[in-house]
Amino acid sequence: MEAAKQQTHTHFILVHGLCHGAWCWYKPKPLLESHGHKVTALDLSASGINMKKIEEIRTFYDYTVALMEVMESLPLGEKVVPVGHSLGGLNLALAMDKFPQKISTAIFLTAFTPDTVHKPSFVIEQVQII
Repeated sequence: MEAAKQQTHTHFILVHGLCHGAWCWYKPKPLLESHGHKVTALDLSASGINMKKIEEIRTFYDYTVALMEVMESLPLGEKVVPVGHSLGGLNLALAMDKFPQKISTAIFLTAFTPDTVHKPSFVIEQVQII
C-alpha cells in the first residue's frame, strides 16, 4: 500500500524548434506541472527571449548552449526526459551524446533525428518525382 502512494515525478526539458521559443510550450507545460512533474522550457540562442544575437552564433553548439547549461546544472543522479520538436531533435541528440548518464529517455516530437551515415541531402535525393 505504501509503495502505491509513492509516485515518481519526471523532469521534462522542452526544446523548441527553429524560429520558435519556450513560448510554444505554453499548453503542455502547465498540464505536465499540474500532474506534479517538473518542467523546464528553455529558449535556445537567439530564440524567444534569449538575447544572444544571431551573428554571435558560429556553431550548432553555440545555438544549443542553453540546453547544455541546463544539462550540466542537473544534480548528480538526476535523470531527465528531454522533448525536442522539429529542429530541437538535433539539439536533443547533442545533449544525449554529451550527457547520456543524465537522460532517462528522449522524446523526438515530429523532430529531426541525426543520420551519422548519410549526408543531409540523402533523403531528398532518394525522392523520385513522377
